[in-house]
Amino acid sequence: MVRSKSFHLVSLGCAKNTVDSESMAKLLARDGYQASADPSQAQVLIVNTCGFIGPAREESYQVLNELATQKRPDQWLIAAGCLSQRYGAEVIQRVPGVDGLLGTRRWMDIVDLVGKLRNRRHPEPLYHLPESATAVGRDEGGVLRISKQGYSAYLKIADGCRRPCAFCAIPLIKGTLVSRPMENILTEARAMQDAGVREIILIAQDITDWGYELGQREGLSTLLDALVREVPEIDWIRILYNFPGSVTDRQIETMATHKQLIPYVDMPLQHAHPATLRRMRRPANMDWVTRTLEKMRIALPGLALRSTFIVGYPGETEEEFQTLLDFIEEIRFDRLGVFTFSFEPGTTSEPLGDPIPQEVKEERMDRLMTLQQRISLEKNHEWVGRALDVLIEGHGQYEESEEPMAVGRSYRDAPEIDGLVFVEGSPPIGEIVPVKITGAMPYDLSGEVETSRNIITITDLSEPALTKRV
Repeated sequence: MVRSKSFHLVSLGCAKNTVDSESMAKLLARDGYQASADPSQAQVLIVNTCGFIGPAREESYQVLNELATQKRPDQWLIAAGCLSQRYGAEVIQRVPGVDGLLGTRRWMDIVDLVGKLRNRRHPEPLYHLPESATAVGRDEGGVLRISKQGYSAYLKIADGCRRPCAFCAIPLIKGTLVSRPMENILTEARAMQDAGVREIILIAQDITDWGYELGQREGLSTLLDALVREVPEIDWIRILYNFPGSVTDRQIETMATHKQLIPYVDMPLQHAHPATLRRMRRPANMDWVTRTLEKMRIALPGLALRSTFIVGYPGETEEEFQTLLDFIEEIRFDRLGVFTFSFEPGTTSEPLGDPIPQEVKEERMDRLMTLQQRISLEKNHEWVGRALDVLIEGHGQYEESEEPMAVGRSYRDAPEIDGLVFVEGSPPIGEIVPVKITGAMPYDLSGEVETSRNIITITDLSEPALTKRV
């Protein structure tokens, strides 16, 4: 039986989507709705969709169709988020059971849309897909724009993107950059500190661009300086994602000055061959990349580097791909994500088509990830015998011995995308404990709680500066 004023919400895609989902849930709860884990018991079914690339769109359609097939006449299905914003008419065609559409730019109108569904006098789906993104970041319904995951929290500082990347549909989906006001961000950070959060993860499509449309040219550094003053009890502040060419000397200095700003940099480079990057309409100055990463490794001891690359982009030759392999061998990233090119109609790459066969894309991805797996294992082995601070997030046991085991992350590991640290025993969840590393795997580490007072901290770590291959 459906409970009146109840909702079931499924969030798909990235952490930025998760923040939007939790904001919608808070608005509904404030209006008297109760969350239900069982869709059959909820009056309102909401899917916050992802529409970034083909596989994500198909997952969104699959979830929507499953709920549409099962829903009863006294239930309403809302397709929210990226897929709805860009492909609204197609969503209605492919999922006839959808009752309403809510775009990325107006998530804060979820209560209004539900109210209209309650009072509607016609069977056609209701569209709520305004074109303007100007209200995002200012008219937010008075809810905290955070997603708390255990003792970590994502805090969204901007939406949209003004970059011209040829392969990317984000500007078509979310509009141009809109930075959230600093006072909102600081208020939310204080709330997380008061809630006992140990790690704040700042997220945006391009975090280095925060404040640009407000006339600030060092906006991120200004925000970070204010943030560390505002929340001195937060142990780790992690920033995602840095746009190539936009990481300034001041940002590096700011990160080096404040110990709360952990030495973790995610810079999605997408490729390493200048010709490929120019076709992507991405920064193509690889000398800048090499110099900047070298500066960062000198200024930030123990720096954990993560990047993302696309293989099989239109026109990518074997020579261009080999340049990418050589670059990854040279830089030796700690973490790496790889995607095969996904053809996106409407983007500026559309005229290039999708000429590289899927099997070639997948073969190149396999070669790249095989290389990175070796590099990751080698870099993880460098930690054996050292100690790392680990945020404990869960308890379990070893399968063979059934001895207790804890699972956590070090500063080198962003949630959901990077590795884990498996720790002997049962240190308390939510605590950051020093762990002596005793074992290394390609992506994860294992160890035991360090009892010695001679703990190696982040600032004790160092490695040779990056050298450019000639």
